[in-house]
Amino acid sequence: MTQETPDKPNESIEVGGAVWFRSGNETLGGAARIALLAAIRQTGSITGAAKAVGMSYKAAWDAIDAMNNLAGAALVVRAAGGKGGGGTTLTPKGLKLISTYGAIEREHRLFLERAGAAIEGFEQDWQLIGRIGMKTSARNQLFGTVRKITRGAVNDEIELALSGGQSIVAVVTHESTESLGLKEGCDAFALVKASWVILMADEPVRISARNQLKGRVSKVTRGAVNAEVSLALDDSTTVTAVITNGSVETLGLAEGQSAIAAFKASSVILGVTG
Repeated sequence: MTQETPDKPNESIEVGGAVWFRSGNETLGGAARIALLAAIRQTGSITGAAKAVGMSYKAAWDAIDAMNNLAGAALVVRAAGGKGGGGTTLTPKGLKLISTYGAIEREHRLFLERAGAAIEGFEQDWQLIGRIGMKTSARNQLFGTVRKITRGAVNDEIELALSGGQSIVAVVTHESTESLGLKEGCDAFALVKASWVILMADEPVRISARNQLKGRVSKVTRGAVNAEVSLALDDSTTVTAVITNGSVETLGLAEGQSAIAAFKASSVILGVTG
């Protein structure tokens, strides 16, 4: 999870990218290798070029050998004279490669600038892309806004408001609150494993689980022993629980039935996207 430093001001998000050449499945050259070729053109030596781009002499020659092999023709040729001696020059194909890369990179940069300027609300959309592309073992991934932070002696209680009006409470350490940059009004997501969720009939029940979310059963998927039961809290938010088939029968859970998903505040993992 990406962490955000609380005292650091949020910087605007821009579209970015990089250009590289490929030969089959192998990378022929990107910015670093093209910079090496350009430095060879300028200095006339491997030693000087390697120093200019911050490479070791061996790494520079390894890169040149790889480019020559992948290009199927020499891009760099070295005259006799030993290590660091003699002259090193680019072939016409090597010079053309630098020129072509420069032209493509300029067009690529213009494309990124146009794309960033044309997409309204890009920053918000990019954060959404980051959230929906997140990979985690927790089945339930709920996005919301921090409504309230209650400081305790050791831990903090974080209340996260969900889109449909309900809220989730999580208990985290002071250190986690600070390292995640949690504060009222900021966006965050809650992760809750399906095995941590208890389902109850839609009746008032007094239990120790702090979180009790009301919804309607949207899907019941039975297995050999257990069943996956999904509860729709609203049009966009669903909570899934794994319970036994016997519990499904006892509670009479079926699509459309009202139910409550309950889980402890200590079972909630909070995260942010920077």
